[in-house]
Amino acid sequence: MTAAGGGEPTPLDKPEPMDGRRLRSARTRQLIIDAYLALLRERPQIPTAASIAHRAGYSVRSVFERFPDLHALRVAATDEALLRGAATVAARPAVGTRGERLKVHVEMRGRSCEEWLPLWRALNANQGDSPELKARVRLIREMVMRRIDEVYAPELSTLDARARRQTVLAIESLVDFESWARLRGQFELSFEEACAVWLRALDRLLPATPADC
Repeated sequence: MTAAGGGEPTPLDKPEPMDGRRLRSARTRQLIIDAYLALLRERPQIPTAASIAHRAGYSVRSVFERFPDLHALRVAATDEALLRGAATVAARPAVGTRGERLKVHVEMRGRSCEEWLPLWRALNANQGDSPELKARVRLIREMVMRRIDEVYAPELSTLDARARRQTVLAIESLVDFESWARLRGQFELSFEEACAVWLRALDRLLPATPADC
């Protein structure tokens, strides 16, 4: 809103600056989310409020001042992971030959599974009747499928709509978190060996690459 007669802007025209207290609160919130994610990676148990507070360097009271309950913290941590995952994907566009695209996709997906498998398991264990967590599980799967569509667009373009969807679904199930967990955990493959298994399977599953690609 501008003063009458075209004078100087009133205070309502200027955005309110974020004060030091709000900045500190935002930083505390982020550190609590980071602590939750770090604890999940280190041990399979769902972190307690006390362990999260200790890891973050704050009191349990500080945790519940930023989050009404641990469910809200799980939702916020999942959103943080989604943002990080989206940024990683955006930094590696799907370009190159078939072999180059396969290699980049498999290695990125493998690293994503390495990092986020504990969170994925926590999500599935705790989604219960939570619409928020169920929606995020669906969103994660949709993000994986969109990436498959993007990376293998040349090959998938040779299929009709039904066959294309079936192929995308088959690839999504192949590069699932639990598939990676079996390769790395149950079968004790190295990162490189697990990637090689996925590469071989994906290359056989995909249709031939068009000659002009």
